[in-house]
Amino acid sequence: MLWTMMHAPVERPRHPADALYHTARGPLVLLFYDGFEWRARPGLVGGTLAQGRRLARYVYRSARRKQVRTGFYAAFVALRTALERRGCDVRVNDFATAAEMPGYPIGLAGYPQVIDAVALPNPVVFGPGDFGASAAAAMVAAQPRMRLLIQPSDWFRDYYRPVCGDKVVTWFAGIDTRRWTPARRDAKTFDVLIYDKIRWKRPLLVPAVLDRLTAHFDRCGISYRVLRYGHHHQAMFASALREARSLAFLCEHETQGLAYQEALAADVPVFAWDEGVLVDPQLSRDAPSGLSVSSVPYFDARCGRTFRMATIETAFDVFWEGRAGYRPRAYVEQCLSMKQSADDYLALYAWAGNLG
Repeated sequence: MLWTMMHAPVERPRHPADALYHTARGPLVLLFYDGFEWRARPGLVGGTLAQGRRLARYVYRSARRKQVRTGFYAAFVALRTALERRGCDVRVNDFATAAEMPGYPIGLAGYPQVIDAVALPNPVVFGPGDFGASAAAAMVAAQPRMRLLIQPSDWFRDYYRPVCGDKVVTWFAGIDTRRWTPARRDAKTFDVLIYDKIRWKRPLLVPAVLDRLTAHFDRCGISYRVLRYGHHHQAMFASALREARSLAFLCEHETQGLAYQEALAADVPVFAWDEGVLVDPQLSRDAPSGLSVSSVPYFDARCGRTFRMATIETAFDVFWEGRAGYRPRAYVEQCLSMKQSADDYLALYAWAGNLG
């Protein structure tokens, strides 16, 4: 009896993917994306037109050195990549398979029109994407097929909780540490890459934050470059990041903040403006009382330092003096990995289909 108790096999916890239908390629995950980059359209003709439009948009915006991916699509690509690396058979906009398996979960991503574009009865995990302002989000959450609604950080989840209830959950897009890697020290040619993502009240906030910061840099002999959000190609950002010793991230608030997290993955410490004030005029109208927002919702002492307008200069001096002690890549590997992102999504996906 004692031997049996000591040597009985221990049942390992099931992985969320174990509950999914398995094809020859792995656990099946059905994703649908509809947005500027890719349209969810059924049938061979619809799919071909959607792919052609995606290629044309990429060529057009690349030729004009503009960003070719919205934040939603970047998060969707990260999701797909993470799932494929976990061995999943990921199908995108596969209407036929979803229609053959009406009880099997599907993931919707992108902009609100994806709801009408994918009018299937399957249980849904919605996100990464936009399911509308509060009133529209409440209507989406009320649909029986909508099992879970994803938001990429706790503060944005809390924004929607009053109207969507427990259906809204947090899930982060993993950061690809294979792609975003540290550059050699001798490749660093300037001190600070300033990422200007100030979106509202620019006539007021650019002088109060960006200009004040660059004036301090000029006085102290700190070399810098400025990239403005929406006015650069991602390759420009990646190239500048390889040459920068640090990143100054200027944004009122972020739901996840992929750009600064890519810098962290490249082992570039971040000096982040984090005023904690909700500035977006549309979001502000329906914000719950006491909501706490952030421009860097995933951040700790390993990543760098945050600041508010009242302390720009002194906070930067402390950041700069301690720059050698930060370990930003270690933070990403522990808290924002592709593996964890995939596992978290698979758990939500299986739960939505009552498969967990």
